Amino acid sequence: MSTAAHPTALAAVPTSRSRTVARSAAAAGVPWYIWTVVAGVTSATIGGAWDVAWHRSIGRDTFWTPAHLMIQLCGVLAGIVGLWLVYQCTFRRDAELRPASVSIFGLRAPLGVFLAGWGGLAMVTSAPFDNWWHNAYGLDVKIVSPPHTLLILGIRAVSLGVFFLILAAMNRAATDGSASFSTLQKLLLYLGGLTVGGQMFFLQEYTWDVMLHQTQAYIAMGIAIPVALAVISQASRFRWAATVAAATYMAFIIGEILIFPLVHAEPKLGPVFNPVTHLVPAKFPVLLIVPAIALDLLWRRAKSWKTWQIAVVSGVVFTAVLVAVEWPFAKFLLSKASENRFFGTTYFDYNSRPDGVDRMRQFFHPAYGLPLYLGLLQAAVCAVLSTWVGLVFGRWMRGVQR
Repeated sequence: MSTAAHPTALAAVPTSRSRTVARSAAAAGVPWYIWTVVAGVTSATIGGAWDVAWHRSIGRDTFWTPAHLMIQLCGVLAGIVGLWLVYQCTFRRDAELRPASVSIFGLRAPLGVFLAGWGGLAMVTSAPFDNWWHNAYGLDVKIVSPPHTLLILGIRAVSLGVFFLILAAMNRAATDGSASFSTLQKLLLYLGGLTVGGQMFFLQEYTWDVMLHQTQAYIAMGIAIPVALAVISQASRFRWAATVAAATYMAFIIGEILIFPLVHAEPKLGPVFNPVTHLVPAKFPVLLIVPAIALDLLWRRAKSWKTWQIAVVSGVVFTAVLVAVEWPFAKFLLSKASENRFFGTTYFDYNSRPDGVDRMRQFFHPAYGLPLYLGLLQAAVCAVLSTWVGLVFGRWMRGVQR
């Protein structure tokens, strides 16, 4: 009697080679260069917060401060990783990396490398530009000066490049069934939280606690935040992505409030209207986590809707929920009840005047009546458009594998 096995039975028995490949795929970890660039973005985030605290507590004394060095480390690490990947893909023709790369001007590397490379170049360029600006015009009146804008845009470009780098690896892991998918997804969500924090960093002159009864604050957030939350949600494939990103942003700022005042600092520039003895932290974060939860719940139930329908409802929900929670919370922040270490409403800049609205804890030109309603309507429209862009871009990003 024949003992030959049926062909399908043979196919079902894994060979030694297939078992080896499966074990290798399961054991494949996150590449070192992804950890490196994520560390770089983290360094820039901490350095940026530290630099603002330095300016508010000490003033600008020299470029070679620890905060500036942490910021520029991001560009340096992005440059090192970018050059290594270009070398491996273009000249070494790495068998693993080359298929996951694109060609630009004859050089090959993952798409994120070219985005991060531009950002790193902008960051390095901003350093001498910032020195020249201070020598020519003195101290910064605003955070968003031309050299600072170039620096922030550079950091955002590096972050976007890293986002693409992680996303491409995550999408390939999803296709291959690699065990690294979960770790890459967590890194993407973490980077998403830093991105939300970066957006709010750029908006902090509009979202100061004494400005939160102006419609400009909500218009600015309606433009910058829904697009980030939608991209993170769509690209990460995680049902609570917006919530995690907003929570990461809030945790970072609250950590700053709790840690920075422990560091000794004294003003080196005058005039000093408020004696400062320790680093002045950021203002308490905007409660973005509440509209983020609302959006996550909405997006779970609206999967069958058309994109424009999701965008319209999301923009209105984001604005309505944000105003509903932040408007009364802003009143609390200006009250005596918030004057403690957790909320950090007792810390003021060294050049903060005693009769200023910040020290007096008063809202700056609060909006009322028709201008308020028209402004909030404008904020909702901006949030609708911002969400639509984020949904379209985020869904496209799901297919990125290079």
